[in-house]
Amino acid sequence: MSDIKRYGAEKSGAGGQNLPFARAVEADGWLYVSGQVAMKNGEIVPGSIVEQTRVTIENLLAILEEAGYGTEHIVRVGVWLDDPRDFWSFNGVYKEYFGEHPPARACVQSRLMIDGKVEIDCVCYKAPEA
Repeated sequence: MSDIKRYGAEKSGAGGQNLPFARAVEADGWLYVSGQVAMKNGEIVPGSIVEQTRVTIENLLAILEEAGYGTEHIVRVGVWLDDPRDFWSFNGVYKEYFGEHPPARACVQSRLMIDGKVEIDCVCYKAPEA
């Protein structure tokens, strides 16, 4: 069994609050990425579902890159939309990023804990190096 590696949280979240979670945790080739939102510099990026989806996915991809993973390693994605009427606009942006390597996906309506339109998490797998 390999060691567990944690990728730290942002120094502060919305409203300057410390967030008690890791952005991602890696163990035995599995990478679990915490839910990402359209946040930059501790603030939600204003805009439409299209704009917020792009920022959210870019935040997710930055974590994958830091951990040495890519979209081809994503096996499952969880999506929470604040408004289900945003699904088709969200899906158009999502397809731009995951069209070549579509993972399994769940997409549900949920009121988000922050004032955003979308949250995305994922689980990745990459065979551990021998």
